Amino acid sequence: MSHTFSRRSALRLLGGAIAVAAAATTGSAPLAHAESRSGAGPRVEGLIGKLTLDEKISLLHGATDPASLGQAGYVPGVPRLGIPPLRLADGPAGVRVARHATALPAPVLLASAFDPSLARRYGQVIGREGRALGQDVLLSPMVNLIRTPYAGRNFETFSEDPLLSGDLVAAEIRGIQGEGLIATVKHFALNNQEKDRMSVDVRVDEQTMHEVELRGFEAAIGARSGAVMGAYNKVNGTFACENKALLTDVLRDRWGFEGWVMTDWFAAHSTAAAITAGLDMEMPDGTYFGDALKKAVQNDGVSETYVDRAVRRVLAVMDRFGLLDGSVPPRPDRDPEAGAAVALEVAKAGATLLRNERRTLPLTGGSIAVIGPTGSLPFVSGGGSAHVVPDRADSPLDAIKSRAGRGAKVSYALGEDLFGKAIPSGALTTGVDTEAQGVAAGQTWTYDGTLTVADADEWTFVIHYSGERPKVFVDGEDLFPVAPGYGEFFQGGLVTAAPDGLSVRRKTLNLAKGAHKVEITAKGGTGGQLFRLRRSTGATRAQDVAEAVRAARAAHSVVLFAYEDATEGQDRTTLALPGHQSELIEAVTAANPRTTVVLNTSSSTSMPWLRRTAAVLQMYYPGQEGAAATAAVLFGDCDPGGRLTQSFAVDDDHHPVAGDPLRYPGVDGTEEYSEGIHAGYRWYDAEGVRPLFPFGHGLSYTSFAYDDLRVRRSRRGLEVSFTVRNTGRREGVEVPQVYVGPSSDLQLDQAVRVLGGYQRLRLRAGERRRVTVVVERRTLSSWDTKRHDWVLGTGRRTLWVGASSRDLRLRTTAEVSA
Repeated sequence: MSHTFSRRSALRLLGGAIAVAAAATTGSAPLAHAESRSGAGPRVEGLIGKLTLDEKISLLHGATDPASLGQAGYVPGVPRLGIPPLRLADGPAGVRVARHATALPAPVLLASAFDPSLARRYGQVIGREGRALGQDVLLSPMVNLIRTPYAGRNFETFSEDPLLSGDLVAAEIRGIQGEGLIATVKHFALNNQEKDRMSVDVRVDEQTMHEVELRGFEAAIGARSGAVMGAYNKVNGTFACENKALLTDVLRDRWGFEGWVMTDWFAAHSTAAAITAGLDMEMPDGTYFGDALKKAVQNDGVSETYVDRAVRRVLAVMDRFGLLDGSVPPRPDRDPEAGAAVALEVAKAGATLLRNERRTLPLTGGSIAVIGPTGSLPFVSGGGSAHVVPDRADSPLDAIKSRAGRGAKVSYALGEDLFGKAIPSGALTTGVDTEAQGVAAGQTWTYDGTLTVADADEWTFVIHYSGERPKVFVDGEDLFPVAPGYGEFFQGGLVTAAPDGLSVRRKTLNLAKGAHKVEITAKGGTGGQLFRLRRSTGATRAQDVAEAVRAARAAHSVVLFAYEDATEGQDRTTLALPGHQSELIEAVTAANPRTTVVLNTSSSTSMPWLRRTAAVLQMYYPGQEGAAATAAVLFGDCDPGGRLTQSFAVDDDHHPVAGDPLRYPGVDGTEEYSEGIHAGYRWYDAEGVRPLFPFGHGLSYTSFAYDDLRVRRSRRGLEVSFTVRNTGRREGVEVPQVYVGPSSDLQLDQAVRVLGGYQRLRLRAGERRRVTVVVERRTLSSWDTKRHDWVLGTGRRTLWVGASSRDLRLRTTAEVSA
């Protein structure tokens, strides 16, 4: 297959070709003595000498947990030698097991606070709870960059900026591991989308890889992350989990990583190639690192020194955490109150006010209409690995009523129906109770009838079920087929469960007026089955919108909650809000211009309705305390402290991967990072495209002024100092950001400006504070593909200080010298 490349793209991909050659070079010769024993102490070496080959291999792959706690993975120990088992749990926003845990806000909301110290306390909550809930390894944090706004897991990671991502992931890892839980940074590397994630070949040049994606991982290794999780995708032609250029040349040789590398779940593709490239553990089973590895060793296909190396890496981390000598502290009890306090603090700190016309917020009194399905339902987290079972979660409606007080009038209207309404009596022929059809245990129930539609309309059929999903056919079409692969496990965290706990699926059809054949088969299973079959139509939607409009007109202010339910395993297909929410917002804002839209979304959202709103508050997935945090911000009990960690595009046609399928989602299995180092806001600057909201944007309920910018050189880089003053009448939060321009001395591709540093401030009314931000030498450097190393960008550099990447208040220049 041939493609047309620009000369710039071809030069960039040349670096990738070098990496392909490096990754393809594997061998099974014994390791050198120094390499094989790096990082391990005498206790570990003694154990390796006593382990049999079978015992060694058992430590290098997952197995079934005989006493599972509902966690993701398990590695058996070796009892005769005192090596304990390892339990591994998902946990980007809290520990994901079968028991209750603190549901923290999504990492993207944490990142919006621009506060590494808060990220560390976030990690401490997860670390303590992970150990309290019987876990040894946390499969988190994720530090893949936000490259495309469509990526289904953008809410699980931090930012489009490598400096901010690196600062936060390092702080969170220190918090997690300080509590005795082993952290796993993931997904190494270039796993920046969910679509085709198991197979897509990411073609990326050396400079882009080091300057953009790898910087966060390097920071994680600097924070001594105990483990690294390899990604599903290929990188420059070789699967990440058998890619020597990544797993050995970069991770071990350049960064000095001494922990172990595990696969993502079912991401292994080989035995000899993987273990010699630097993979240490296969999860969640032993397809390649079980019997296949044993046979490879016995047949001289793999030297046992590679097995010893992998075992040594695993045991060295266990030893470091006190798991081998009994020095690990006793498992603590959970502290739900402390966890809830941090969850609330993070949600308030990351709340990002995007728009606030005519001082609509804070709410100051009068009647309030709450509109939208997520106004009455708590939206805690996204789907997939990030889903946590919280201790509790209140609805925003209840929190707003509580905060508004007894004398306030707070009404509610649904606006957009997630779970459907009852099918009208008489529309279906007799024989089915569509609101509560029961099926006895061990029985199979069937229905063959007719649905009569009074008028042609769009019908969304919604099934709620307690057991095995019933089969429903309309005019011969299977409405709710089982998704292939792991699709059933990745269906979102909000829309797939009814308020009473029944599972939910949907299917939309355009039905003509008249009769339609309906066939249903439901099985009772071992415990019986209850299901409902409901619908939403154009007519019912119009009724819901009309009710919302009436509520809006009758109220002084409106708070409209809008949602987007993202999950691992799926990418979004548009930046627009799902369903008919845009039409709902248009109708409500036309009825009441004092409408605030609260966004519970995973990533950037297009807003064709923006100018009609009075305010927009971005809350992402705010965790179990999200309702209280949202109410606190709406009523002004705290300042909205968040700033965007990603640029928001105007629409689907104006962002870094728009209009180029080779950039995203890939063509014929190959994807090119041809934007190079110009990720996120760097692309908007380079291309002269105006975002809807820029990186770093976020409003306060007060105002701030900047002045007296000065720069001086230091060993660390450049010390940028300036004064920030609160010029308003109330306390508020500001996040001044320092950006640095390119070096004229470097003949390398460089951004118009990059984030050089930042500082989160809380200032009283009238308070003035002197701030110093250090722009590190690494940020002043670029990756030189000829030297295969960093080179300092010397010469006169421009520096800006401002409130976002586009709101730049101060400017100066400084000389950078070697």
